[in-house]
Amino acid sequence: MSDPIRSDKGVRLARGVQVLFESMGYASMTEVKLRSRRRVDVMGINDKGHILVAEVKSSPQDYRTDQKWQDYLEFCDQFFFAVAEDFPTDLIPDDQGLIIADDYHAEIIRPAADFKLNAARRKNMTLRFARQAATRLRFSENDLPSSRAQKSLF
Repeated sequence: MSDPIRSDKGVRLARGVQVLFESMGYASMTEVKLRSRRRVDVMGINDKGHILVAEVKSSPQDYRTDQKWQDYLEFCDQFFFAVAEDFPTDLIPDDQGLIIADDYHAEIIRPAADFKLNAARRKNMTLRFARQAATRLRFSENDLPSSRAQKSLF
C-alpha cells in the first residue's frame, strides 16, 4: 500500500534503499513521522541506535520543489539523498550523502556527514520509530485471520 502523495517511482526507490539499509544492519521503515510533523522517506536504526535518513527524489522537479529536506538533518546521524541512476546527481549538494537506488537494491555513492544526535533526541527518535513500527504491525495483523495474528506475536 503506497501513499498517494508519493510517486510510484519514489516508492520503488525507497524499497531499494530499505534493502541497502537492512544489508548494513539497520531496521528500516518508510514514511516515518517526526516530531516536527514532517515525514522522512526512509529511516533506519541499527542496534547501537545510530539513525540514517534517506530523502528519495524521483525526479529533478521533485528535488527542486523540496524546501524541507534540511529540516531532517537534526533528526539523524547521517542523511542521504536517494535517486535513480538516471538522475542528474550534480543537482545534489556535494556535502550530502548520495545513494543510487532502483526497485531492488541501492548503493552509497557518496558517504554522508556524521551529525551525531544528542542523547535526548536519539531517545526520542528511537521511541518514535518503535511506536510507529508497532502501530503498523498491529494494523497489518488486523488484516490477518485472528489465529495467524496471535501466532505472529510470539
